[in-house]
Amino acid sequence: MGSGILSTIGNTPLVKLERFLDDPSLNLYAKLEFFNPGGSIKDRPAFQMITQALKDGKIDQNTTVIESSSGNLGIGLAQICAYYGIKFICVVDVKTTLMNQNILKAYGAVVDLVEQPDPETNEFLQARLNRIQYLLSTIPNSFNCNQYANLNNPQAHHQTIQEILMALDNQVDYLFCATSTCGTLRGCADYIAQNGLKTKIIAVDAQGSVIFGDTPKKRLIPGHGAGRVPELYRPNLETCHVLMSDLECIVGCRQLLKREAILAGGSSGAIFSAILKKQQEIPAGSNCVAVISDRGERYMDTIYSDYWVSEHFGDVSHLWE
Repeated sequence: MGSGILSTIGNTPLVKLERFLDDPSLNLYAKLEFFNPGGSIKDRPAFQMITQALKDGKIDQNTTVIESSSGNLGIGLAQICAYYGIKFICVVDVKTTLMNQNILKAYGAVVDLVEQPDPETNEFLQARLNRIQYLLSTIPNSFNCNQYANLNNPQAHHQTIQEILMALDNQVDYLFCATSTCGTLRGCADYIAQNGLKTKIIAVDAQGSVIFGDTPKKRLIPGHGAGRVPELYRPNLETCHVLMSDLECIVGCRQLLKREAILAGGSSGAIFSAILKKQQEIPAGSNCVAVISDRGERYMDTIYSDYWVSEHFGDVSHLWE
């Protein structure tokens, strides 16, 4: 995999959850991706994209790497670029938490903040992508990883699904994963198809994300869903998809914390709310795996802030008590 801290990317634990489900006839496991050194599943594609670009001669120590991110992928890239001594500019927007911006800066990244959405689409993602094109045109020897189209993104997740399958002797009936760039979804789906496995993939997307054709609308939880269909997405990667609201993300996070003492990030809350919604459709004895993308400490000012939740949704604490 690599040397130093980078050698610890991957091989994150798979744990059985005994208390979360209402239906104890299902076997539920969680893949704890927050044990990666940068704190999220995004360490995997960040490492794959940078190391492959180095091998291919597309970048060197004099290159400026530029990428759009709401947080986790940027942090993964910042960590890896810091290790290799490569300058990194992370284009973020106003929904990126101050904590994530400070982590990026701690790694030595330059944080380039986009404050207004794209005037044509009213989406911050498109505004970030527009900003990247400007930076690429003005900074010599610059390189954009383009996580939304770079095939090294899903390639990194062949290892993710391999680790899951190995831990369960290839007996994985249902895999629940969140969508944003669709790197995890594409990588796991391609590996499952290439190896003739019967694992069903439940893609968990955000309401207001356009990946599966929903009407675009404002979303509060960063890193979940997308304002444009990523180039990495292909129809029928998933067995089915579930759209979850911002409130369901919050409730899922709070329920997971209360029932299993796992402090997870926003997209994981969506996954666990989706599991509760789908559990009656899943045959007894099935092995179900939920990919927990990141840890919850980066959401203390939002998902885990009673004040923030009340400000946006009113008093909803009864939903997880």
